[in-house]
Amino acid sequence: MTSKKYQLLAGLSCLVASTGFAQVSPSHPYTAPHPVYGTFSVTDSNYYNSKQLAQHNEFMVGNYDYPAKPKDMWEIGIKGGSFSIPFADVDARFGRSFGFGGHIRKSLGHVMSLRLEYVYGVAQGLNWRPSTGYTAEGTNTPWAGYGGDQVYYNYKTKAQDLSLQALFNLGNIRFYKNQTGATIYALAGVGVNTYRTSVNALNGNSAYNFPGAQGTYDNRKDQLDALKDLLDDSYESQATIDPSKKWTKTFAGYITPSATVGAGIAFRLSSRVNLAIEDRLIFNGSDMLDGVRFDESRTLSPDKDVFNYLSLGLNFNLGSSAKRVEPLYWLNPLNYAYGELRRVPEIILPDADGDGVTDQFDQEQTPAGCPVDTHGVSRDTDGDGVPDCKDKELITPTYCQPVDADGVGKCPCPEGCAPAQSDCAASLGALPSIHFAANSNKLSDDAAATLATVASKLKANPNCKVVVVGYCAATKRQQQLSWDHVNKVISHLVEKEGVSSDRFIFSSGQEGGDCDAVDIRAAAPGEDGPNTIAPPHPNLRKN
Repeated sequence: MTSKKYQLLAGLSCLVASTGFAQVSPSHPYTAPHPVYGTFSVTDSNYYNSKQLAQHNEFMVGNYDYPAKPKDMWEIGIKGGSFSIPFADVDARFGRSFGFGGHIRKSLGHVMSLRLEYVYGVAQGLNWRPSTGYTAEGTNTPWAGYGGDQVYYNYKTKAQDLSLQALFNLGNIRFYKNQTGATIYALAGVGVNTYRTSVNALNGNSAYNFPGAQGTYDNRKDQLDALKDLLDDSYESQATIDPSKKWTKTFAGYITPSATVGAGIAFRLSSRVNLAIEDRLIFNGSDMLDGVRFDESRTLSPDKDVFNYLSLGLNFNLGSSAKRVEPLYWLNPLNYAYGELRRVPEIILPDADGDGVTDQFDQEQTPAGCPVDTHGVSRDTDGDGVPDCKDKELITPTYCQPVDADGVGKCPCPEGCAPAQSDCAASLGALPSIHFAANSNKLSDDAAATLATVASKLKANPNCKVVVVGYCAATKRQQQLSWDHVNKVISHLVEKEGVSSDRFIFSSGQEGGDCDAVDIRAAAPGEDGPNTIAPPHPNLRKN
């Protein structure tokens, strides 16, 4: 049997060698000019089924942030190795224990996958020290014929196990390269287990002439060598029945639920083949896997026996490479994200007027060379309505405003120099105020009628001038709106009522009045001023 085991391992090694350690070449059919995720292009719809295509299409048009999970290949595998019972009452004979099996595996994602696996194993054991614990069984033991004399426990257990396992690995998630060469994984699962245990209790039809109470030799190696020469390896006797497990009369023997845990490491040889070294423990709750229920003191063994399956396996990925990618537990899910980050273009936001504030936030189309604030509006340090780039008097005191088109102010005369009230104030009398709707520069019908009355008084007093006063200058928007109101009133009186434009003194951005009103008053003797001034912020957006 030992030679067959080595023949099996040699065959597996030859198969690995014939496969070769091929790697994916640059001309591999998966290669595409599009962003790649693992070894395929995420833009290729061939890798998605009908259910996944809905998410894929949303991703392609930018309505969903995540690409769909592609169809991946199935894995099938064969394996062989040592199948033993290391945790038992009888010493395991590892050199004469073997097992083989196969599996089919499918990924659920990049970390977890499911595997259905079948294992057939033969485990053997032999104690090198003599025992008498079998006498506690009475006649219900294959050793009963020895009449209490010491014997050397041995067994040969044939077992089968079919289990469904969940495998977990993180080895494919790589931060510093795109493809892993090996993954470490853990597994856990449940299944059904059958086993049949036999012992070599008879030499033909008679009992063995085992060595005496202390054995022939004092050391393990020599004693085992003597026992191997003595035993005929017939394993003709059924081991003591385990009442805790269901016995069947078929070749299977006992049949019982099982649980398994394990770990392994797989080496990627190519996109189709990988080699795995794995160790599994299989537990079915029996203490009779080795055929022994009682320990040397004739008390019930406290521990349950456990199968151990240490194997070397060769695994193959099945499926069309044009429609399926490698199993997801071999693909690095970070590849796509890193690839997209490398392809992000330089973002250049438009700035039509070149003032350093992008059009998205720019509130004014500023003339070239004018410094602006964070909103793209020309700076006006003294708030006189003339931008700094055109202001010939950069700091004009507030009491000297309003200013002319060059930003130069006209400071008031000292106290007591104001001229006496002219006869025009008495002739024109109290003139009405014109009101506008909030944030509007449209004259209402009532306002137009009021201005008609003002025009009649001006025409009746041709030597009198009037001052048209607009209010509010706290912000650039208020300054511009005040200018608009004053300009609207004067323009209406000139264009619609026929009053000469030199009869008006333009005064906007004053303090102490209603922001939505314009006052009209008679000019004092000697009082003069322009009938129009440049708008403070002509490019200020109306919205």
